[in-house]
Amino acid sequence: MAHLLSASCPSVISLSSSKNSVKPFGLGKTFSNAQLLSRSSLKGLLFQDKKPRRSCVFRATAVPITQQAPPETSTDNSSSKPKRVMVIGGDGYCGWATALHLSKKNYEVCIVDNLVRRLFDHQLGLESLTPIASIHDRISRWKALTGKSIELYVGDICDFEFLAESFKSFEPDSVVHFGEQRSAPYSMIDRSRAVFTQHNNVIGTLNVLFAIKEFGEECHLVKLGTMGEYGTPNIDIEEGYITITHNGRTDTLPYPKQASSFYHLSKVHDSHNIAFTCKAWGIRATDLNQGVVYGVKTDETEMHEELRNRLDYDAVFGTALNRFCVQAAVGHPLTVYGKGGQTRGYLDIRDTVQCVEIAIANPAKAGEFRVFNQFTEQFSVNELASLVTKAGSKLGLDVKKMTVPNPRVEAEEHYYNAKHTKLMELGLEPHYLSESLLDSLLNFAVQFKDRVDTKQIMPSVSWKKIGVKTKSMTA
Repeated sequence: MAHLLSASCPSVISLSSSKNSVKPFGLGKTFSNAQLLSRSSLKGLLFQDKKPRRSCVFRATAVPITQQAPPETSTDNSSSKPKRVMVIGGDGYCGWATALHLSKKNYEVCIVDNLVRRLFDHQLGLESLTPIASIHDRISRWKALTGKSIELYVGDICDFEFLAESFKSFEPDSVVHFGEQRSAPYSMIDRSRAVFTQHNNVIGTLNVLFAIKEFGEECHLVKLGTMGEYGTPNIDIEEGYITITHNGRTDTLPYPKQASSFYHLSKVHDSHNIAFTCKAWGIRATDLNQGVVYGVKTDETEMHEELRNRLDYDAVFGTALNRFCVQAAVGHPLTVYGKGGQTRGYLDIRDTVQCVEIAIANPAKAGEFRVFNQFTEQFSVNELASLVTKAGSKLGLDVKKMTVPNPRVEAEEHYYNAKHTKLMELGLEPHYLSESLLDSLLNFAVQFKDRVDTKQIMPSVSWKKIGVKTKSMTA
């Protein structure tokens, strides 16, 4: 099949596992990938020519190799009919693991994705530590192993006509929205990436809100936010709202936001837009303000190598603990930014998928904008470095650390105490960061260490040096 981002085709087609069977599923307006992916701010970054190209939308299932296994009981027992969940950004790190988990739990799942995360790797000369299969091979393998189908819609949610067709076709009961540019450093590379991040994230989420209003008023939005919206205030961080008494009057208000990058600012804008539409239109929404995710394995991704998840170790997309484990595996000193006192909430990717399932099974009420702080433990960068050093020494690794001038603008020593009780109260059973988990993650990094490009370890994006000139990040 031709590359998805350069093929011309109807806006919706049905794709089976037979390479000779590609049939029109429906007709609709075609649109330009230059508009959907690069838009004016990224012209020349995503595509090398200026010819208009047509985007493809797929509904993908695989021809079953075995009989379908008996369905498991869904967490949501309100109806015998399986709930339908649309996972936007389902080809990404959190999205892929979540899509498989929900499918295993007998939800009917579709993935909506423009596959641009893979394109970012090509732009920046990056590669996942783990080799990852194409989205089509992933879905086909899942079908072969479990008998369960995951539908696939390839396109950009910033194009409302595409999104509307996807909504009308799939008719979701819940939408899990991971489909945003998720990296703070990426948003700080240059002006064009900052603009892309805000346009992609804010407009995409607005389109999702309008799609729910127009085509699925009862649909529950589960939106991935970030703990980074709060910043590092010198008071306890509440879950979304804070009760304040001022000049003798008391009110409960949204917790103040102190975003620290153009990416984090886009998340703040999302939260405001979602809160407004819940109030104005009666939309039901849960904002999952997630901490820093670590790990790569879930029960589902471990079933076959073609289901394996990505693991980023570079300084643009890699998260702290994952990066430290890879650095230890290849003998590179752990890169501690500044004083290393930066403290954040962390969680295992197995808890990410569990939290999303809990939110879906316990939906918000009509007009309610809920905020859950989604993490299980707090660590400083120095604490993580010490844990990795200790775990690495038990495996015979000579782990050292180095202090790196902080490329970010942030407090390096600060108070941090964030509440995170609501998901626990709904039944979250956390996987805490244990020695066995660190051993597993380090051994996993050692297994794939020959794939590590050590030139991608040191940070090259500076918050203060961001400029208007488009910056090349390739090696």
